[in-house]
Amino acid sequence: MNKLVILWTDRDKVSAENMIFMYGLNSKLKGWWDEVTLIIWGASTELTANDETIQKSVKKMIDNGVHIKACKACAENLNAVEKLESIGVEVFYIGQTLTEYLKDKDVTVLTF
Repeated sequence: MNKLVILWTDRDKVSAENMIFMYGLNSKLKGWWDEVTLIIWGASTELTANDETIQKSVKKMIDNGVHIKACKACAENLNAVEKLESIGVEVFYIGQTLTEYLKDKDVTVLTF
């Protein structure tokens, strides 16, 4: 199984809409990757929690089988845990999970 993990850490809405969401969603819909995961970390946490357009894009990805996860420490620091969970994002302390992805030869990690 080939897996793609997109680690999204910036707050650039243009990049989010025109690369991260577009590529992540199409990767799943078109079968380019067997499994697609988007990790929301850092500044992307704040953008997601406060921008309804971004939230709609995240929900669309979830509805189409993309796994969306977020760093709980970031979400706690930015008072965003409830908002992220309310749109279907899995929020947890993700450092160990990211490390496992980085070490796994069957996972490709793309960072933004």
